[in-house]
Amino acid sequence: MNKEILTVVDVVSSEKGVSKDIIFEAIEAALAMATKKRNREDIESRVAIDRETGGYETFRLWEVMSDDEEEIEFPSRQIKLKDCLVDNPDIEIGQFVEKPMDSVEFGRIAAQTAKQVIVQKVREAERIQVVEAFTDRVGEMLSGVVKRVERGNVYLDLGSNAEGFIPREGLIPREAVRPGDRIRAYLQEVRSEIRGPQLFLSRTTPELLIELFKLEVPEINEGMIDIINGARDPGARAKIAVKANDPRIDPIGACVGMRGSRVQAVSNELGGERVDIILWDENPAQFVINAMAPAEVASILVDEDAHSMDIAVEEDNLSQAIGRGGQNIRLASELTEWMLNVMSVEQAEEKNEEEAQTLQKMFMEQLDIDEEMALILVQEGFSSVEEIAYVPEDEMLNIEEFDDDLVNELRGRARDVMLTRAIVNEEKLIDAHPAEDLLGMEGMEEALAYELAAKGIVTMDDLAELSVDELMEVEGMESERAGQLIMTARIPWFEEAEQAELAEQAEGGSTDA
Repeated sequence: MNKEILTVVDVVSSEKGVSKDIIFEAIEAALAMATKKRNREDIESRVAIDRETGGYETFRLWEVMSDDEEEIEFPSRQIKLKDCLVDNPDIEIGQFVEKPMDSVEFGRIAAQTAKQVIVQKVREAERIQVVEAFTDRVGEMLSGVVKRVERGNVYLDLGSNAEGFIPREGLIPREAVRPGDRIRAYLQEVRSEIRGPQLFLSRTTPELLIELFKLEVPEINEGMIDIINGARDPGARAKIAVKANDPRIDPIGACVGMRGSRVQAVSNELGGERVDIILWDENPAQFVINAMAPAEVASILVDEDAHSMDIAVEEDNLSQAIGRGGQNIRLASELTEWMLNVMSVEQAEEKNEEEAQTLQKMFMEQLDIDEEMALILVQEGFSSVEEIAYVPEDEMLNIEEFDDDLVNELRGRARDVMLTRAIVNEEKLIDAHPAEDLLGMEGMEEALAYELAAKGIVTMDDLAELSVDELMEVEGMESERAGQLIMTARIPWFEEAEQAELAEQAEGGSTDA
């Protein structure tokens, strides 16, 4: 029997590729289970196998309970502390007292139980090995063979007992995937779970596009070309931004390849996705102009505060600039990470004229100046009273119509306006009183609540209606905290919706009845 145990351990360990200790532990657990089944009492047992000889001993266990327990619930496997201190003076509550008992033979029943436990232990060990092997590979492109397709989800054989999972939303739309196909996917996440998939992959992320170009273009791996960013409409169109670190290299030509061979290889892997290769530029406006290709940009207006750009194109070029379903402008926006607004040249001129008139009217009212002087400020690029108050004096003196006295007068009036604003805001802050629900909200500070109230955000409902960008206008507010505060404020909304849904279900149930 001892030799049989050693033989089982050797064979299973070599076949399954798991350590012998795991197999020994499985057999010990199986023998302990067989021991419990043989005894009529509800006992606990432990089996210890000698790793060298295969011999084993069995011990009956009692869990040590507190003396405060009036009556032990399971006397066959529990014991009070006072009853075991004589033989075990160092024992503590929660530990186990054990005594040798007769061992069961490693016979047919024990072997069958051991087989079931071994299979379970082997599976657990294999899953642990998969997690350990792939945790450091998150962010890599993997290649595998499709094992099966279930409800639109794809399971990939990645080799070495590793199975990858591509959810339906991670597949390219209208992509035909069949068992036996070899496909590539991007490893997004590794989860250590007892059941279900552990390796989560995607074929729709921009990172897969970038990794495919790294595979096809040697200059990228050699550091001569960098891929700055990528954007995709999976299965239809994509854009990547590239830059050359060696001035002798044409990064776009290198990525396209001889007769388009390299970009075509990437496109074929992605189900015929058409890829635009864009030259990156350190000037954001020029980068956006490049990203709008193949549409030609007539003019561009940058708003750094809003991190947005207004792009004007000729009327007959407008549909191409927007793309089917807004595809081109959306991909360009994702690629450049700027909010892009595309319009015709005529629309841009109308918008600029409206904004100029609004600014002109604002300067006339706030600085108490005439229409002509306000128009000069607008034409010179001033867009706020703050700019007039703090722009270097030399810059204003460079304006042909301005002299020292006029510049000093304008700057003085601008500073007076700003001082008045500050006083009004301070008074609002003093007079503002937040509602009790906002003051008591989790994560809310009293000072912040009063500051929000001064901006008209008095209740939790007011806060819940805000976007993160709107809340970011509060000085010192970080985007992560803004998101957390807004989600906390929306909790009552979710609870109301859930109660309404339950009530509707209950009403439907009673109607059915």
